[in-house]
Amino acid sequence: MKTLARRKFWNGFMTGLCALGLVAAVAPLASLLWLVISRGISSLNWDFFTQLPTPVSEPGGGVANAIGGTLYIVGIACVLGVPIGVGAGVFLAERGDGKAGEAIRFMAEVLSGVPSIVVGIVAYGLVVLPMRRFSALAGGVGLAVLMIPPLARSTEELVRLVPRTLREASLALGVPEWRTSLRVVIRTALPGILTAILLGVARAAGETAPLLFTSLNNQFWNWRADRPTASLTVQIFNYAVSPFEEWHRQAWGAALVLLLLVGTLSAAARFLARSRVGARR
Repeated sequence: MKTLARRKFWNGFMTGLCALGLVAAVAPLASLLWLVISRGISSLNWDFFTQLPTPVSEPGGGVANAIGGTLYIVGIACVLGVPIGVGAGVFLAERGDGKAGEAIRFMAEVLSGVPSIVVGIVAYGLVVLPMRRFSALAGGVGLAVLMIPPLARSTEELVRLVPRTLREASLALGVPEWRTSLRVVIRTALPGILTAILLGVARAAGETAPLLFTSLNNQFWNWRADRPTASLTVQIFNYAVSPFEEWHRQAWGAALVLLLLVGTLSAAARFLARSRVGARR
């Protein structure tokens, strides 16, 4: 009886510690969400999503150009980074047992831990200096560099999960190896790859440091890839460090919009992951 009571005591004690740890982890996140929502909700209106920023002395205005610029720059990053990341992941899974695969895998792991500001400086040297101007293209290159390493490693792990019998069956039917990888392997792992892509896009959309060195900012609409372009993260940074209360209010609203954008992408990624698990069952 004493042994049973002691086990129940330690079981309850450890359960309480786990609950306490959960509260300690969730409380800062909940307070952050409440702070952004409570301060940013008052700024959200139709003009906030459709109007350009106005001077300090003029009321109203919005961040429509920053929202469009974020989507534009992230779109460029996806065009540049997704094919390279997915292709590298497939190569590592299919042909990554040699020295070339080890080198690529090592570089991907190292780049995954590089601070984003360093990536911004590299993109500045590779794109901004030769072009002699800040641009959306430079911002897209910086974000693409951030997306490629985790996307390559995620794709490699997802492709390795595809049953080898599917490859063997396709090859036995006379299908070329490249078509087997494209039509069988990638198609089977596609839901997981899409999840990894969405998570990469969510991370890229929330980056500030690379864009400070590459796309900079723009107070007007811009759809040219060779010109400075506004983005939500840089707009939030500029408004937050300003001494004007109206810009602080708009910074909270822009932060809420960015939070909703990243949260939507993360939720979509989790939905795809659960759908994939449900389909397997």
